[in-house]
Amino acid sequence: MSALLHVARRGFTLAELVTALVVVTVLAAVAVPLWRAHLLRVRRADATAALIALQAAQDQYFGRNARYADIAQLGLRNVSARGYYGVEVRDSDDGLAYVATARAAPSTGQSDDTRCVEFTLDQNDRRRAVDAEGNDRSADCWH
Repeated sequence: MSALLHVARRGFTLAELVTALVVVTVLAAVAVPLWRAHLLRVRRADATAALIALQAAQDQYFGRNARYADIAQLGLRNVSARGYYGVEVRDSDDGLAYVATARAAPSTGQSDDTRCVEFTLDQNDRRRAVDAEGNDRSADCWH
């Protein structure tokens, strides 16, 4: 009986490498869009937090001055805490009403969020959000 020499092969075959590459590519093709959508949803909290903080400042200002204020009078910035949203306040001429609005800042990538393009909050705590086409998305965006 002749002894067979077994030569240990090291490394991977081309077929194994291509298979691994295909698996990684498929996983990346699925994971990257899901991760991007998740980031857009999570960053919406920056808008809602900014508007709620603005509402608290408005309530304090109204308690002292019997009228609502603009952002400068409140001493707040016109950008959300993390910078994903621009914030503005439109108050009425008599100072007894306001609407605060948060819109995605274009340079942050959050403007890719077409589902929740604009958030609003008024003196009566009415919360509204609209998508890129102007449809009401309040239930989705203010959660």
